[in-house]
Amino acid sequence: MGLSGNTYFDFFKQEDVKKDIRELLSPLVNIIYNELYVYIWSICFFQILLFILVLANLIMLLRLFSYIQRNTTIKV
Repeated sequence: MGLSGNTYFDFFKQEDVKKDIRELLSPLVNIIYNELYVYIWSICFFQILLFILVLANLIMLLRLFSYIQRNTTIKV
């Protein structure tokens, strides 16, 4: 008798099976994390830098608009 879908998922719901799979995959996850660690931090710093640049552009744009509004004259 083959495994049906429900018994297959029930097998993986058992706590000892979850623990064994977690122990089995933890070295692989650690190796992948150690390889990607530098890239993850560089992406985070790059995103912070981009946020600061966008914020600086917004501030300069708002100052430009306020300067234009103060110095425009309406001639009729």
